[in-house]
Amino acid sequence: MGYECPMRRIAFMNQKGGVGKTTTVANLGAAFAERGFKVLVVDNDPQANLTTHLDPSIEEPTPTIYDVLTGQVTASEAIYETSQPGLSLLPSGIDLSGAEIELVQEMGRETLLKRAIDEHVLRLPDEDRYDFILIDCPPSLGLLSLNALTTVTEVMIPIQTQYFAMRGMSKLLEVVELVKKRLNPMLRLSAIIPSIADLRTKLTAEVLSEIRSYFKDKVCRTMIRVNVRLAEAPSHGKSILEYDKSSNGAKDYRRLARELLGALTEDDLEDIEWFELRLCGEPIEFDDLPAAVPEVAPVAPIPLPDEPRPPDNVVGGAD
Repeated sequence: MGYECPMRRIAFMNQKGGVGKTTTVANLGAAFAERGFKVLVVDNDPQANLTTHLDPSIEEPTPTIYDVLTGQVTASEAIYETSQPGLSLLPSGIDLSGAEIELVQEMGRETLLKRAIDEHVLRLPDEDRYDFILIDCPPSLGLLSLNALTTVTEVMIPIQTQYFAMRGMSKLLEVVELVKKRLNPMLRLSAIIPSIADLRTKLTAEVLSEIRSYFKDKVCRTMIRVNVRLAEAPSHGKSILEYDKSSNGAKDYRRLARELLGALTEDDLEDIEWFELRLCGEPIEFDDLPAAVPEVAPVAPIPLPDEPRPPDNVVGGAD
């Protein structure tokens, strides 16, 4: 999963809420920045949890991604630096909740975010250009998520290791393939991130085995373990690396960053093997898992420019 690229653009998606998308964007972005990379995190969710995570003092930031999408300001005017060096934020706000309705008649509505980000990046001098752009998506497959998919080249899916983990995954994968075919040929699913993993339960082992049997080596070996410090960090407006750098949450996100960079150490591999031994009784081998059985479910594709548009195509829930 790790590879070198001048700039990696990654959307974190899952239409199921509460799986750790925002937590992963905030803390993975911080882990990349800690390693010296320049990172832009984009809050593309009307709930604005990423914005409050990184700076809870901003109750109603102005301008926001809403102002960018509606053409009132450029991305350059809306992006600001966080307290962590190397980590920048394009914030969100409650106004974004109405964007999908307001923009329904907008020409090129599927690529508004891409055009804004591209324009901003092109204005930056080479030494200031980002190494990573990480987009936190809403728990829906509407216009906001579609904008994220046309902006990035990679999709990563955080999956909570609980009973409903795989629910609706076939629809999400169908949408990714549709966008790849019709709008963004560079798009690909690059990683599945097991999150909120409780190593004490048999259920976690069973769900993780199911996820790995379906997605094979797309599944990160790094698991984000249940950790109360991760839950506390947002209320202090800090990433877990700033809030408690020695916590399991900080260790997990640093390890995840190294894995996605293809830079796991011997210590990382020993830790991962120990986790797997504790969880399942023996190390997990991808080749020993049964063949994946695709989930079959009818999928209503997102309307694209040359298709008839129904009156309301927003599907979602609370993150």
